[in-house]
Amino acid sequence: MSDTPPVVLTLSPVLDLKAAEPLKAELLAHRGRVLVVDASGVERLGGLCLQVLLSALSLWRRDEINLRLAYPSDSFSEQWAAFGAPAFDSEGVLA
Repeated sequence: MSDTPPVVLTLSPVLDLKAAEPLKAELLAHRGRVLVVDASGVERLGGLCLQVLLSALSLWRRDEINLRLAYPSDSFSEQWAAFGAPAFDSEGVLA
């Protein structure tokens, strides 16, 4: 594996229906690279963006490349859990 530092992708505060396609495109633009997804500024997480993020996690896992959801805001964490998505561990990685 290369010594290239991970790419940090900072999520928009509002991840609603309109944000889903741009989020997908932004994630796919970084495919093949170690990626840290910064969720610290997220105020609202919609179902479609949740699906995009879960799909990206699955894709990176299948590619055997690390993708980490990091620094989740309280709002992001609460809304993520309300959808019944997998929990985070203390590192922000899916448990």
